[in-house]
Amino acid sequence: MTKIRPYFDMELNELHQDLLRMGTIVEQQICEAVGSLVKKDKDMAEKVIKRDEEIDKLQLLIEDKCVKLIIKWQPIAKDIRTIFVAIKLTTDLERISDKAVDIAEIAIELLDEKYIKPLVDIPRMADITKKMVKTALDSYVKQDIEMAKGLFDMEKEIDNLYSQVFRELLFLMISNPKTISQATHLLFIARHLERIGDHSTNIGEMVIYLETGKRVSLNE
Repeated sequence: MTKIRPYFDMELNELHQDLLRMGTIVEQQICEAVGSLVKKDKDMAEKVIKRDEEIDKLQLLIEDKCVKLIIKWQPIAKDIRTIFVAIKLTTDLERISDKAVDIAEIAIELLDEKYIKPLVDIPRMADITKKMVKTALDSYVKQDIEMAKGLFDMEKEIDNLYSQVFRELLFLMISNPKTISQATHLLFIARHLERIGDHSTNIGEMVIYLETGKRVSLNE
């Protein structure tokens, strides 16, 4: 492996760039999905939905490159773990994209409705989840365990915001049954964002596994 190492590292770096490109698109999807909700922007929501196909293609491309790396270079030890983790990462990123699409679809459903409460905590959740996705991917590329562990605190913040949104919307539903339909939709959006946080911590957990060979939980 010593003589071919530079070539292997070059192809591995290309793989990392593909993952970062996938992550950048996912971050944009989160931003635009919630943005379409806040701004009542149908075009923005539809853009999020259309980009899901791009994410699916990237996932297949990355998985194909991972298989070819294994067949071509027959890596061992940490190198094989790096490729294995990359495949796991694409799965989480694709699921994050799906959640952004779900949010965009709800935003379209609510286009003609006046919101039952100001949208404050949901955009805050979106900002944190975008940061989590970026941090998770950066920790993978930089192989930075401490950066990955930092996702734990962000996940706690997401969970706290979700609980707050849940309580507020539940109170509105109890106080005024006419709010139930929209409140349920908003609860789904908050839940989707909470799940995005979970997928981001999954990536962080895999980074720690990559570096240490040990399984840990960042979502307790």
